Amino acid sequence: MTNYGAYMGKVLMIDLNTRTLSEYPWTDDDRRRTVGGKIMAGDILLKHVRPGMTAFDEDNWIVITTGPLTGTGSPSTSRFNISTISPQTGLITSSNSGGDFGLMLKRCGYDGCIITGKSETPVHIEISEDEVLFHDASELWGLEVTPTQEALPKGHGANLVIGPAGENKVLYAAVMSGERAHGRGGVGAVFGDKKIKAITAKGFKHPEIKDEEGFRALNRKWSRTLRNHALTGRQVPQLGTAGLVTPMQARNILATKNFTRGQFDGFDKVSGETLAETRLLRNSGCTTCVIQCTRRCEVEGKDVKGPELEILGLMGPNILNDDLDAIIRWNYLIDEMGMDTISTAGTVAFAMELTERGMWDSGLHFGSTEGVDQMIRDIAHREGKGDELANGSKRMAEKFGGMEFAIQAKGMELSAYEPRATFGQGLGYAVSNRGGCHLNAGYLVFAEGLGLDVNGLRPLGKGQLAITFQNLMEAISAAGACLFTSYAVFPSFLFDRPNHPITKVVNWVMPYLAPILFVVNLIYPVLQLQAPFLVPHSAAVEKASGMKLKVGDFLVVGDRGWNTERAANIILGQKPGDDALPKRLTDEKQIPGTGLAVPLKPMLRAFYANRGWINGVPTMLKLKTLGIKVPKGTENLFPGGIF
Repeated sequence: MTNYGAYMGKVLMIDLNTRTLSEYPWTDDDRRRTVGGKIMAGDILLKHVRPGMTAFDEDNWIVITTGPLTGTGSPSTSRFNISTISPQTGLITSSNSGGDFGLMLKRCGYDGCIITGKSETPVHIEISEDEVLFHDASELWGLEVTPTQEALPKGHGANLVIGPAGENKVLYAAVMSGERAHGRGGVGAVFGDKKIKAITAKGFKHPEIKDEEGFRALNRKWSRTLRNHALTGRQVPQLGTAGLVTPMQARNILATKNFTRGQFDGFDKVSGETLAETRLLRNSGCTTCVIQCTRRCEVEGKDVKGPELEILGLMGPNILNDDLDAIIRWNYLIDEMGMDTISTAGTVAFAMELTERGMWDSGLHFGSTEGVDQMIRDIAHREGKGDELANGSKRMAEKFGGMEFAIQAKGMELSAYEPRATFGQGLGYAVSNRGGCHLNAGYLVFAEGLGLDVNGLRPLGKGQLAITFQNLMEAISAAGACLFTSYAVFPSFLFDRPNHPITKVVNWVMPYLAPILFVVNLIYPVLQLQAPFLVPHSAAVEKASGMKLKVGDFLVVGDRGWNTERAANIILGQKPGDDALPKRLTDEKQIPGTGLAVPLKPMLRAFYANRGWINGVPTMLKLKTLGIKVPKGTENLFPGGIF
């Protein structure tokens, strides 16, 4: 139970071995420390993991969590999280989507659900307000995502399902909630290993709101801000994330030919503008979202979710392809197979370069769409050469060579932003807890040309800027809000008037704010104020829950979340030196373009110093300052832990 509003007060625990249920103890103190979402999941997993544990161990837990704003009606807050040990990286992965399952899980009376053990046969778990039922899913096993969802009994509310990729333990298999993917890190493979084909949830409960009048007034203002903002009100609704292709091309950020360069001659054929003008059926979006960024396109006569920036870039320029219809088709096919589009595309590009260099014949070639459709299916079913690609680019490089051009970090393929023109983003890729992720990285590319105009070719200040962005985004995610809402933290004026002297001063001065931000980082707890016009998330949680959560408290939660996941990763085996990028990005100059490579080492030193880490490992002093306790027996893994 809980004394706070916004939360349901229960965390369900399901043991697949015994098919029994229990309630995981989660207190109001835990809620204050973590808020919810991925930070809540990271805290649960830190208490559970042990050295040597792997993704496919029976005692690896799947932790599904919501945020306090999930299901409250706040704008763009239908997000929920799945965390587990990743089969792709061996570390903690957290995968977030805006599907309706999180909303419905809260309506069943649960803030989260933990799944332990393994089922011997395929299972469909049905969650309601009153009970949890286990159904045999043998007849669903082998089905693709849409047929699986259509075969589930009607009236079961929202669902999570896996496709063939999850069943066959493709290391980057996704879990799908409707058309929304929990893609990164291979959570679908862990579902498949536990023989979970589907989870459905249906309930009618609603969270209590402590300050109804204040909460509704804040939501009205927040929605108005998002609708009127240059990015969340115009650019993203009009073009979606696909609208980034053109500015990425202009700034040498558009990954091309497996990240050999940052520009592609045929970029316009796969741009957001071309998509909107020639293929777009309509916009759509997640429940409660005022931004509506989703592109709707036609595939095989069906109205389906269209491509976003990542697959447009990685299955377009990054494989020298300008066939937009092929990308739209592949996007749908990858979702139907239940795979992560980013890792699928990155692995395909790596396989093409292996072929070009004569190191292994994948049958795939840069500039050709031939064989890609079948390869996507073969990856999902682990058939033929697809069985090799199903393991991702890092493991392929370990077998066939080419580690220097396997574009991944910690085993996870990078997203479509070429970091040799955006150094802060390169740092973020390297240090990201879940691997080569643009969002967990802190998305500093937003400041380095895709929103603001901070010089992306200077390492100055990027370590502390990355930390600030990471902590804020971590807290926003924990609250249950979409990370696109973080765009509006920056006043619309900066994007409406890019050439105004004030905007130019802001862009120029940001790298020099590092010492100030470092001090602010140290005194987060004393920032006892609300700034709903910039950071409405903490104010919304405070009004909905009754929890004291000022901006400073909110940033402390984000810092705690980042350090919690890193501590769990250290226990799971992350070593100093694992915060790295492939040599193509750190040792080779971008061709053509800036003529520079990512200066990772000096940025890492600054990042570690500002984080309170030594060689990528949090000190015990840092952990104690944040109230993070590591499991007994693991203290010696952290500097200062032996004293």
